[in-house]
Amino acid sequence: MSELTLHAEKLDAEDELASLRDRFVLDDAVYLDGNSLGALPAHVPGRLADVVRREWGELRIRSWEESGWWTAPERIGDRIAPLVGAAPGQIVVGDSTSVNVFKALVAAVRMADDDRDELLVDATTFPTDGYIAASAARLTGRTLRPVTPAEVPGALSRRTAAVLLNHVDYRTGRLHDLPALTAAAHASGALAVWDLCHSAGALPVGLDEHGVDLAVGCTYKYLNGGPGSPAYLYVREELQDRFDSPLPGWNSHAEPFGMSPDYAPAPGALRGRVGTPDILSLLALEAALDVWDGVSVTAVRAKSLALTDFFLRCVAAYTEPGRVECVTPERHAERGSQIALRCPDAGEVMKRLIARGVVGDFRHPDILRFGFTPLYVGFRDVERAARVLGEELV
Repeated sequence: MSELTLHAEKLDAEDELASLRDRFVLDDAVYLDGNSLGALPAHVPGRLADVVRREWGELRIRSWEESGWWTAPERIGDRIAPLVGAAPGQIVVGDSTSVNVFKALVAAVRMADDDRDELLVDATTFPTDGYIAASAARLTGRTLRPVTPAEVPGALSRRTAAVLLNHVDYRTGRLHDLPALTAAAHASGALAVWDLCHSAGALPVGLDEHGVDLAVGCTYKYLNGGPGSPAYLYVREELQDRFDSPLPGWNSHAEPFGMSPDYAPAPGALRGRVGTPDILSLLALEAALDVWDGVSVTAVRAKSLALTDFFLRCVAAYTEPGRVECVTPERHAERGSQIALRCPDAGEVMKRLIARGVVGDFRHPDILRFGFTPLYVGFRDVERAARVLGEELV
């Protein structure tokens, strides 16, 4: 065995989270794409079978009350809350990330003064966030100004209504400074809206601690909710009475079964609901969140950094100098839970890696992207992935 293989075995033996791997359905592949789709928690199929056969099949419409279907969006929101540093009553689950970005941005503009006629958006953001921000700006008569996160403090002004930022860059894995950028937005009188898709479940977020105004995120990555599982919307408690959703559906009405022609918003984060919840997906997500029982996000973050550090060490040992370039920051304070490597033939390399049981993904034009989910990725996985990468780059 090589020195790195032996060291990987030692690190796995010392890993306090190693036993969590048994909570997931995994095979012999090294799965480093949990930042796109998390692995299946082993108990979810049984829970879904019960939902379909008993709650839907036998109880039918009674399940809205007897099985707790109606309260699922806020109940599951409270399950997510501690994973992003939020107190209960501030997160509602439902709709897609894109829809929630739209709700959050338009609501933020409606809370801003009329003379604040500009929206700032992360110029490096996931494309959909940019598309939605552009639409929200047109709808509200604001000007959209794309800037990099580093440029935000200098771009903020008395004209800024809100700023939309990604906590972790989806291409590079760069972790942006949420506390400092939120504080800068507030100092200018603007609201801070954060996309947590690539951070929730991988590292501490601290929404309440840092005074974030609004946040959104998906649940199918590090939260392992399943393909297309519903997203969530966070509305800081102090803003909930002012939150004016651009999608005032019947589910967010103060009396949803009153069927009034006039809209009266429900209290609290419930204002973020729109239409009938996607019950099957919601309850699959709720079951998936059970894997977090007894798990510390701080411990997850520590392992994430150890995994990515070890991966970079192994890549350096197994690949020829200059063959790949790491575009993920080296500093822990600037690194999410993924490593992005640039190489000219990245698309073909990733195909060969997947054929050999090392599953990452490719981002156009030249990025090999590897996501490290600490709940089920181990150090021997990391060493094997880097070794196979080195073999395929020869």
